[in-house]
Amino acid sequence: MKKIITALIVIAFPLLLAAQAPFPDSDEIKQFMSSTTCVVLEDGNPVYNTYISNAVKEFWSVTPYEFIKTSDFDLRRNDPAYSFIMLTETNYEKDKSGSVYNYINLLQGKNVEELGKMPEICAVPLSSGGEDDMEYGYKLGAILSFMQKHAAMISDNPSLTGRRYLRFYNKNIPEVKSGKILVREEDLAPVISSLEKLRQAYKYSIDIVSEEEIIKAIRDKARNTYILHKVGPGEGKHSGFCFKMLFGTADSDMYYYNQHTIDSNNPDGLLPADLKRLERF
Repeated sequence: MKKIITALIVIAFPLLLAAQAPFPDSDEIKQFMSSTTCVVLEDGNPVYNTYISNAVKEFWSVTPYEFIKTSDFDLRRNDPAYSFIMLTETNYEKDKSGSVYNYINLLQGKNVEELGKMPEICAVPLSSGGEDDMEYGYKLGAILSFMQKHAAMISDNPSLTGRRYLRFYNKNIPEVKSGKILVREEDLAPVISSLEKLRQAYKYSIDIVSEEEIIKAIRDKARNTYILHKVGPGEGKHSGFCFKMLFGTADSDMYYYNQHTIDSNNPDGLLPADLKRLERF
């Protein structure tokens, strides 16, 4: 079981949960597509607010949007004319490290008493709790682009709503071999953290690059290019969960999703096992 920790809300994210926030039905998806999306700015977090504001202005196009304070969320959340992009914190009862993870959520307004019953259009692991916003801020454009494309997909075909959720996108793995993966050195397991070791572990195209090169790929919508988004429990922790995703910069699709429990054999980072899985398909 996992819990959202925030001063304002308690919402269950669907991954790994038996009792999960509800996926939207076809009517709620239609409501989302005609809604105004409220981007909830964080009290006392100006760095995140700047990153999310810039990313929304540059990349969000599926619905009209406006920026609101956290105090406005509770006033609007029951109204289906609104949807919400908001940051939440989650921990897992089975996680012995006690780690907290940030998620970015896209919720549809609904007149329900419990916030955990608001329809969840999409949610993506973003970072470890307490991590410097600069560690993920440069990727927010790619993540938001994926979330709105996911919303448009389930609007066109509501039968896809909730189907294995993010793991649904592993159907795209075979396409990765024809393109190039861009990764940061710090997002790799130590055993493959040099370019020589990385290319020994993966026979297709992969490069270790800077944040600036990833930002350029996102903004230029680089063709046949996939960026790694890795979320772990935070520096110095040797247990917890590690989430790994590949986003296409040209089309905003997700091409890979996986997670593992961190231990001495499986450290925080993209693993050789992930690369072997990408090769197999």
